[in-house]
Amino acid sequence: MMMMAHDRPIDLTVSIRVPEAEIEGDWSVPPRPRGTIILANGSGNSRLGRRNREVAHRLYDTSFATLLLDLLTPEEETENTLTGAFQHDVGLLTERLLAAIRWLRDEPEVGHLPVGILASGTASAAALCAAARESEMVKAIVSRGGRPDLAGIGLHRVLTPTLLIVGNGDAGLYELNRWALRRLNGEKHLMVIPGDSQLFEEITALDAMCRVIIGWFDTHVQSAVRIRAGWSKTNMNWTPDATAPQPQNLNR
Repeated sequence: MMMMAHDRPIDLTVSIRVPEAEIEGDWSVPPRPRGTIILANGSGNSRLGRRNREVAHRLYDTSFATLLLDLLTPEEETENTLTGAFQHDVGLLTERLLAAIRWLRDEPEVGHLPVGILASGTASAAALCAAARESEMVKAIVSRGGRPDLAGIGLHRVLTPTLLIVGNGDAGLYELNRWALRRLNGEKHLMVIPGDSQLFEEITALDAMCRVIIGWFDTHVQSAVRIRAGWSKTNMNWTPDATAPQPQNLNR
C-alpha cells in the first residue's frame, strides 16, 4: 500500500485571470515532466482537500506536472453554499477551465506538453465541454464521482479518451454516468470502484482510484492518439493496474 505524503511542498500558488475574477491554483512541475494534469474542482470541492492533494502528489511522483485548480473564487463558493447559484453552471466552469488551458499553453516549461484533466462533480461536465473545444491540447479526461451528464448535447462532440469513475455506493450516480457514457463518441470506460461513497475516503478505495487514474493518463496523455467517432468504445490495450483492488469495468 502506498503511503501518504502530504508534506511534499507545492511549487507555486498561481492566479489565473478570467472575466471579472481570478481563480487560484497550486502548480507543481517535476524535474522532467511528461505531461500536465489539471485537477479541476467546482462547487463543494477544494484544491486544499486531503484527497485532492494526495492524488496530485501521486501524479507528481509519476512525472506529471499538476495544476490543482479551484474553478470558483472563495466568494463564489460561499455564495454557492448559501444559494446554489453555481451548482450546475457548466458554461462558467467550462470558460474558466479553458482559461487555465490557455495559461498552461503559455508556460515555457510545459506549454508543449499534452494535457489531461481530472475533474469531479459539475467540473466533470466542464472538462468534457472544454475538451470538445480544445481537442488538440486535451488528450485525456478522468471524471471521479462526477456529473458528466450535465454536459448534455455536448457529449456527442467529445472524442477525447474519457474514463468515468464512480463508487459502488450510489446507484443513481452510476446510472447518470452510464447515460453519459453512451453518448460519448471517443474511447470511453466506466469503472466502478469498491467503496461506500463517491468521496473515496477509504484508503483501499483511494489506492484503487489513484492506480486507475494514473494508468489512464500513462496510456493516453503520452500517446495522445485521437479516437475518431465510430471506433469501439473500449480500448483492449488499456487495463487497470493489476496490483490495485479489482474495480469493475462496466462498458455497457
